[in-house]
Amino acid sequence: MSKKKPTVIDMFCGCGGLSRGFMDAGYDILLGIDNNDPALQSFKENHNGAIAMNGDLFQESTILEMAHLIDNENVDLIIGGPPCQGFSLTGKRNENDERNTLFGAMVKAVEFFQPKAFVLENVPGLATLYKGKAKESILKEFSNLGYTINDKVLYAPDYGIPQIRKRLFFVGLKEGMNFEFPEPVNIPENYVRSEDAIGDLHDFKDDIGKSISEYLNPPRTEYQRKMRKNTTKLYNHVGTKHTIEVINVISQVPEGGNYKDLPPGVGESRKFNEAWTRYHSKRPSKTIDTGHRNHFHYEYNRVPTVRENARLQSFTDDFRFYGNKTEQYKQVGNAVPPLLGYHLGMELKKYIDEDGE
Repeated sequence: MSKKKPTVIDMFCGCGGLSRGFMDAGYDILLGIDNNDPALQSFKENHNGAIAMNGDLFQESTILEMAHLIDNENVDLIIGGPPCQGFSLTGKRNENDERNTLFGAMVKAVEFFQPKAFVLENVPGLATLYKGKAKESILKEFSNLGYTINDKVLYAPDYGIPQIRKRLFFVGLKEGMNFEFPEPVNIPENYVRSEDAIGDLHDFKDDIGKSISEYLNPPRTEYQRKMRKNTTKLYNHVGTKHTIEVINVISQVPEGGNYKDLPPGVGESRKFNEAWTRYHSKRPSKTIDTGHRNHFHYEYNRVPTVRENARLQSFTDDFRFYGNKTEQYKQVGNAVPPLLGYHLGMELKKYIDEDGE
């Protein structure tokens, strides 16, 4: 008889990057909850029949509804990244931002479902925000429920992800156990570089491509082979039609450069840290954001496609994004890289599998 997989609810799931990583690590994703329909469609289509719920986590009744949808099945793990706008370095830092109370919704869900473990993910800035009060309250609220919590900032390139991205994770375990975070799998000399990740994906000559297309080049690296192994079709690889002026500006940005490298008078419309940034082929990419106007392909004079950004986030090519293109870019940018979820999931199994395997 095959062993039962640990069950998971993904709160604030978005398109489900974190839960896809856990799914790939052998977990059974029961349900994802969010309030964005296109993201929920992407979640639903990419998680082996998991339920996608559009729900309001400010409502007390929502948790009962979640339990009802999964037929009151036992939940081993609750994962989630409550929206970080309230804590984000880019958003307004408002201690009373109602979005911060969404942490409370996760606490209530953990209290209700009593999982063996929970994983809460957020921006690293959360640790020091409001003089550490935000972090303090997370530790206090979950400790009061009987969980032993460890936290750590994980750096994506250390775990085989071709992108400079840091995320803070809190992992809480029942039974007084201390969670040991997974060891890095890559050292800086072996980081997966942008070119290793997307170098096989073609540019566009006569058109900007279609949402379902063919691969025109064979995979050239181990990472590309890994990304392509579950599909023969190429999804979401659609270019963007730039104006001649924009193409002219991009063409003057050197590899790895940004607006500071442009000649005087060029690209004046955008001047901030990430403006006119071109990826470097021999390094991991910059942090993928939710927009698609500031970062450019290391070689071609255009923004990366949704698929290219998804690759840099470690989404495998069989993961298909739904909604319009702006929505798709947003889903990719908001996601936790699935590979981070995978490595956490593999490590966590040692603690929550029935027989400790």
